[in-house]
Amino acid sequence: MNSHYILKGGFVIDGKGPQSVPFKADVAIEDDRIKAIGDLSHIKNGKVIDVKGMFVCPGFIDAHAHSDFVMLADGRAEAKICQGITTEINGNCGMSAAPLYGAALEQRQKDFAELDIKERWNTFAEYFSLIERRSIAVNLVTLTGHGNVRASVAGYDNRVMTSDEMEQAVTLLRESFMSGSRGLSTGLIYPPGIYSDTDEIVSLSRETAIHGGIYTTHMRSEGDRLVESVDEVLKIGREAGISVHISHLKTSDEKNWHKIDTVLGRIAHANKRGIKVTCDRYPYIASSTDLDAVLPAWAFEGGNKKEMERLTTGRKELARAIMEEHPDTSIWDKVVISSVLSEKNKWMEGKSILSLAGSLNKNELECLFDVLTEENLSVGAIFFTMNEDNLRTILKQPYTMIGSDSTARSFNGISATGKPHPRGFGSFPRILGKYVRDQNVLTVSEAVYKMTGLPAGVFKIKGRGAVSEGFFADIAVFDPGKINDTSEFDDPFKRPDGMHYVFVNGTPVVLDCEVTGEMPGRVL
Repeated sequence: MNSHYILKGGFVIDGKGPQSVPFKADVAIEDDRIKAIGDLSHIKNGKVIDVKGMFVCPGFIDAHAHSDFVMLADGRAEAKICQGITTEINGNCGMSAAPLYGAALEQRQKDFAELDIKERWNTFAEYFSLIERRSIAVNLVTLTGHGNVRASVAGYDNRVMTSDEMEQAVTLLRESFMSGSRGLSTGLIYPPGIYSDTDEIVSLSRETAIHGGIYTTHMRSEGDRLVESVDEVLKIGREAGISVHISHLKTSDEKNWHKIDTVLGRIAHANKRGIKVTCDRYPYIASSTDLDAVLPAWAFEGGNKKEMERLTTGRKELARAIMEEHPDTSIWDKVVISSVLSEKNKWMEGKSILSLAGSLNKNELECLFDVLTEENLSVGAIFFTMNEDNLRTILKQPYTMIGSDSTARSFNGISATGKPHPRGFGSFPRILGKYVRDQNVLTVSEAVYKMTGLPAGVFKIKGRGAVSEGFFADIAVFDPGKINDTSEFDDPFKRPDGMHYVFVNGTPVVLDCEVTGEMPGRVL
């Protein structure tokens, strides 16, 4: 047998279930596959790597990623592979790399400019071809963004789609599945998804179900209308006959923290009735998205150009709507700027809107509008609104998997900008360190399953998610005593501790805690 690598003397957590018992075994890798597991002392060829005292487990599957465009700009994905992530599920929250036609393509121009992406494409087939020519360090799975589909046929108008537009939307959706998409995702707080009704999503989800796909969603509300939003997800699952997945399940804002039991009760009841419901979560109590997410829904109608006009001429109406939604002005101390584009405003990164308003001698809303206008809407923000007890409760649920909700950044180059949320650098080690070893919220086998076998099964990723003979050699090896996240809100670009070896398709991308520069990832 011609093994390329033998991982010797570690404890295997195979990822096949939450009760999997770690067992001591050697693991042989040949080409891109796991060739053998057991006592392999008789094998004399191949590079032997001593992993005594470490856990050997399947490479982690990031159930919620946003690397659709950054993968074209920089496929090294260092912040992901250093966590042990070997596969990403992209196309979340209603936004994917394709389809891109008309208004959908126009809306993405600023993303392309930020990442210096020169190529343009319309379909997933064209996008996948570009990715494969560039090379990437991790495997890529994608969903189809409902926002892409809707914007491609109906733009950013606040209205019901016509029957002709719905037919076009179904055609685009069908084409995406034929190219390899795994499901439909919605972002119902973002334009244009925010303008869609439940019936529209049910119709598109029925088409998705025909192709064996899943429906995933950033719900309409994660706070004041959280329970109603969960009910909508369950209704879509029931009426479309489709498995549903709630993205980054949370209870946002203190006044809504008490709703956790109601939400989990609704999900448990649905699962008992045969509606398959899963979710993902990152292990932090702060969220992150674009700063303009605090604006009312009508502000987004017509696309970025119209939104910018409203920030200039419609500030009184915008202010009135925001104050109605957020009457407690203390919220602005919990909203922190994470990224801006211009050099002149880089000093704002890491500062709250309240702090900025004081420094600029402006009120908070004036400060908000000015920053968005000056940066042409390209402002990222972090929102400190969640509860640690609820986080632990969500992590414990048997249907919860782990997702970073982040792009695949690297530690230098075009993606190493701003002060992004540390979840993009530390989510998976944080689970294994803080919530497994230190707090016993999960057993190590439960945690590994949530990162491997569970998402592989739900998203139908064949031949991955388990340490099993014949499976692809996506493998993560970590020291259980040292595994830890080190990324901080003020200093996010820091590698985690304790992740010693990571293999993607049999090729080492991390060796002795160092990135190798190899790019063996594939479009799945």
